Amino acid sequence: MSNEQRGFSLIELLIVVAIILIIAAIAIPNLLRARMAANQASAVGSLRTISTANVEFSATWGDGFAPSLTELGGTAGTTTATCSAALLIDPVLAAGVKSGYTFTYTAGATAYGTGTAPTGCTGWGPTTFTVSAVPTSLNQTGQIGYFVDYSGVVRYNTSGAAPTNTSPSLQ
Repeated sequence: MSNEQRGFSLIELLIVVAIILIIAAIAIPNLLRARMAANQASAVGSLRTISTANVEFSATWGDGFAPSLTELGGTAGTTTATCSAALLIDPVLAAGVKSGYTFTYTAGATAYGTGTAPTGCTGWGPTTFTVSAVPTSLNQTGQIGYFVDYSGVVRYNTSGAAPTNTSPSLQ
C-alpha cells in the first residue's frame, strides 16, 4: 500500500490566498468607482424627474410649481393624489436623500395668480423652483454636484458643491 497524502500543502494554500487578495485589491476600487458613477447617474435622473414632475404638478393642479419635495411626492402610505401630496415622485426622493445624494428644494416667489386657489389646493404655488443635489459623502457616494431649476436644464459642478444656474450644463 502506498502512503500518499491527499490534500493541499500549506504553501499551495498560501499561494491561492495571495492570488485572491491581489484580485480583490484590483476589483474593489473599480467597484467603488462604478457605484459612485451609478449614484451620479441616479442623481441626474432624479433631478430630471423632479423637473418633469413639477411641470406636471403645475398642469394638473393649476397651482404653480410644488412648494416642496414632500408636496410633489407625498409620504409613504399616501394613496390619493392631492395638491399637498401629488404622488409624482417616490417617497424616498420626496424625503430629500436618495442614492448617496442629498436634494435641496427651494421654491421661488408665490405670485402665480390672484383670487382663490384651485379646488383641493391650499394656496397659489411658486412660479420658480431650484433643486440642488450634492453627494452625501464627497468622493465616496459621488464627486459631482448637480442643479436644476424651472428651465429644466441640469447643471453640474465637479467640486461636489452645489452649482448655480450659471454652471456648465449637461448635454
